[in-house]
This record gives sequence, structure tokens and C-alpha cells, in this order.
Amino acid sequence: MSNEKDELWQADARHRIIPQGDEDFPQLLGEIPNPPHLLYVDGDPEVLHLPALAIVGSRNPSKGGERNAYEFARHLASVGFTIVSGLAQGIDTAAHRGALAAGGKTIAFLGHGIDRIYPASNKDLAEQIAGSGALVSEFPLGTHPGKEHFPQRNRLISGLSLGTLVVEAARRSGSLITARLAAEQGREVFALPGSIHNPLARGCHELIRQGAKLVETSDDIVNELAPLVGQLLQNTMESTSKEKHQESLGDEYVQLRNSMGHDPISIDQLAAHSGLTIDQVSSMLLILELHGEIESLSGGRYSLL
Repeated sequence: MSNEKDELWQADARHRIIPQGDEDFPQLLGEIPNPPHLLYVDGDPEVLHLPALAIVGSRNPSKGGERNAYEFARHLASVGFTIVSGLAQGIDTAAHRGALAAGGKTIAFLGHGIDRIYPASNKDLAEQIAGSGALVSEFPLGTHPGKEHFPQRNRLISGLSLGTLVVEAARRSGSLITARLAAEQGREVFALPGSIHNPLARGCHELIRQGAKLVETSDDIVNELAPLVGQLLQNTMESTSKEKHQESLGDEYVQLRNSMGHDPISIDQLAAHSGLTIDQVSSMLLILELHGEIESLSGGRYSLL
């Protein structure tokens, strides 16, 4: 039930409280055991319905682990995945920053009230995330960060995501809780292997022994999740009008689609016809393909479906 404090918080246009059952409540979170009764959202609720991948790991990673989290997030965000994590120091922070560097979407689930930021050192990062995705919490306003809250919020990180990638984790780690929850929720679990001499690789190696998919490149994840992405987008399309869906893609996507027909056309030709750069066209074509609007043909050519 909404109270005066909630009403005041929602006076900001960027703030929403979304109860379970609302059309903006994400379908995937509604399917998990013990779903949240409501979500406090600072940012764009639409990102809660996009294909998402969770990236989690140690709060004190190696330099290599931090770099891997950043690069995996940057590449996966650039091809259309929303990157989900928990705003913690270390791997979480690197994952959020990687998504932002790609101009992509990222979501941070908080283990406290959404009117607080923890750690305080990530205040500026949290503001960037809210501007390019969303901060989300199920905890009432004013709730302090509590040790017991973080495992609880981890089920939302894994639950909203089609898969969870663990980058670095010790054998006793909150990241392994997230991976276990992901498996219990029927989501994919991925793990980056590391040196046998690195204690932060042991949690990942344990996950791989338990059946997690060993990942060497971000393409390993894209290929594994592609069928699930198509199903999620199909479900989203069934509950959203095509006009609203196309409008949400933006004018550049309309411009690119208008440059295509049912005859095969190359990326170079599309760039010339649309006035977009080849890099822009390549990224946008993948998004349109994931949305089921175009078809990838042999010889690097594309056509409308």
C-alpha cells in the first residue's frame, strides 16, 4: 500500500512504484519463486522488459577480472543485451561501466531502499545508470543496507536475466548464490575460467564442474541465448502493439528499415542508402534480427521478413 513517503518520492517523473500484476511489471520476475510484491524504479521501466544478462563477481577482483567484466559487458550491451548487476564495488561496477561505455542499457538491483546509494563511492555511477537504464529495489524507502538484504536481492538479478555470467568468485561468495538461484530459476549459468593459482577462479571452476557453461568469448553467450532472446521478444510483442514497439526502436531504426526491402542487400549498401555509419548499421541489424524484423542471409546480406 502506498504511503505519503512513497507518494512524495513518485512526484519525481523518473520514479515509479510498480506492483506485481501491473502491465509494467516484468514477466520474468513474475515467474520466479517468491516474486517481489512491488518494485521501486528510478529510471526507465521499459528496460525491465528487454533481453538481459547478469554479470556478477568479486568485490575485490584482479585487474584482469575487472577488465574482463568491463569488456564482456561492453560487447554484450553493444549487441542489444541489457546488463544487470548489483552496483557493488569490483565486478558489478565494471559491468555497469562497460554497458554505459557501449551506449547500452544497464540495471542495478539494490539491497536497500532506492533513496539510498551503497557504496557511496558509486553515487555518480548510480545517476548514470538511472539515466540510461534503471535502479531497482523491492525494499521500502529508507531501508538501510543490511547483510541479509543482498542475498535476497540476488534472486532478482538472476530472475530478470536470461543468464548469469560469473567472472571471478571465491568458493564462498555471494556471486555463487546468484548463480545457484539462476539455475533454480531455470536460467542459464556461465562462468569464466581462470588460473588454477588464482583463488578468485575457484568459484568459477566449481560452477563449471557443476554444469555451468565455460565461456571464453562473449559470442559464446550470444549464441547460447539467441533462442531465448527470440522467445522473450515474441512474448513482449504479444503484449505490446507493433506500433509502440517500432516507435520504441527510434527514428534511426525506421530510417534503416526504410532502406531495406525483401531483396538481399549488403551492410555497405545499407550504410550508403541510410546515411548511417557501417558500425551503426552492423549493431542495429543485430537488434532488428533479434526482434524478428529482418533475416540474415549468406554473404553478409540482409532482407526484411
